[in-house]
Amino acid sequence: MSEIRLFIVDDHSVVRRGLRAFLTGEDDVTIVGEADNGRRALDEIAVLHAGGRGPDVVLMDIIMPVMDGITAIGELRHRYPEIQVIALTSVLEEDKINAALEAGARGYLLKDADVEALTSAIKRAAAGKTTLQPDVANTLLEAARKPRPADMVTPREAEVIRLVAAGNTNQQIATILGVTERTARTHVSNVLSKLGLASRTQVAMWAVENGLV
Repeated sequence: MSEIRLFIVDDHSVVRRGLRAFLTGEDDVTIVGEADNGRRALDEIAVLHAGGRGPDVVLMDIIMPVMDGITAIGELRHRYPEIQVIALTSVLEEDKINAALEAGARGYLLKDADVEALTSAIKRAAAGKTTLQPDVANTLLEAARKPRPADMVTPREAEVIRLVAAGNTNQQIATILGVTERTARTHVSNVLSKLGLASRTQVAMWAVENGLV
């Protein structure tokens, strides 16, 4: 991709100005717009998209008024699945990380990330690749390492865990198990509840930690 069109969403103008200053020198990144909350971002991106200048990547803050970043990520990915989103926030909390990833974020970075890490994440997102800052990955890994004996799951639940860890969707799991998609969704939900996990990412990590994959 010769040019990556970037849109910035943050409720602090000083952060938006700082990001513009950091990224202006990147030859292959062009900032096409900015907004101070999720709702305004959706409105602005709709206008850009209609004019054929929609962003390729959006940097999205998490804690904002009017519409928070996690809600905006989900809505944005629903409307424009081709647009990739990176959560850029000061919040290092397991539930927020999982919520952002489940909503469709392609990456999760903290605002103390350096310019090189940020530009790398933007380019990786534009290429469809995920970036988790080391502190973020460690937070997820530590959560997945909490004691949860593998023998607490039934053989069918273990099979569901393996399928989730392999990246299968509910529909694919249903096909493999020979059940309806609704039943597969129930199996996955039951596994998350039983293990006390919040996302498929954590299920995958739990499976690795407990030797199921």
